[in-house]
Amino acid sequence: MSSAETIEKPIQKENRNMSSNNLLKGKKGIIVGVANKWSIAWAVAKACIREGAEIGFTYQGERVLRNLEKLFKEENLQEPYSINLDVTKDEELKNAGEEVKKQFGQVDFFLHAVAFAKHEELGGEFVNTSRDGYHLAQDVSSYSLVALAKAFKPAMEEKGGSIVALSYLGSERVVKNYNVMGVAKAALESSARYLAYDLGAKNIRVNVVSPGPIKTLSASGIADFSKMLEHFKNTAPLRKNVSAEEVADTCVFLFSDLSRAITGELLYVDCGYNTLAM
Repeated sequence: MSSAETIEKPIQKENRNMSSNNLLKGKKGIIVGVANKWSIAWAVAKACIREGAEIGFTYQGERVLRNLEKLFKEENLQEPYSINLDVTKDEELKNAGEEVKKQFGQVDFFLHAVAFAKHEELGGEFVNTSRDGYHLAQDVSSYSLVALAKAFKPAMEEKGGSIVALSYLGSERVVKNYNVMGVAKAALESSARYLAYDLGAKNIRVNVVSPGPIKTLSASGIADFSKMLEHFKNTAPLRKNVSAEEVADTCVFLFSDLSRAITGELLYVDCGYNTLAM
């Protein structure tokens, strides 16, 4: 699931008060997928800034840019680097890669937090998935990781770096109403492993983080999502929902040199829910 606001208020307060360890000091990163202040991607961006990184953003269209500018102002960020990018358009990807290298310089990491499926595909029986809906979900949610890695590779290969993508447990288990997005996330995870092998020679690591369900704007499009949250909270070993900040801290670890020997992995940030036989 993408984008999120912390569910447990005590956890929110604790994370907001965390002091920086400068884990990303001197590093530059690109965040792909911030839609609004509830996005997991926005939580990741703030955590990276907290740890000393210089962050750039991609956005798609003026509406998203206006949202970003409001967030920048709220966080007192002084006009961070940002570039318009539609991940379904090869020409824009090529141009973005060139512009990022030219204007932003060396990229040490980037976050892939992009996912989309038609609303009508997230309900009913998966067997009724349309051809167009299937292709669209795969293009935006899965192939975009490959396309972004190709676009940003020239800015990463000199010193190496880290790529992190966001997934969900619906990639390997049937989650009601997740449907075509679950299949797209499965392809995303497999793509990450193949990328990890190819890019490893350039010391570029590729990993996937799989959070538990988080209350976000995009998640609201999934039927019965509130019931999913309640079930998760009552069932997961840690007996709580996951916060965007907890996911963000895991991404910081994967972007940092502390994870320098980790690649091709899937890390769950789901309070242990994935360990249950259900």
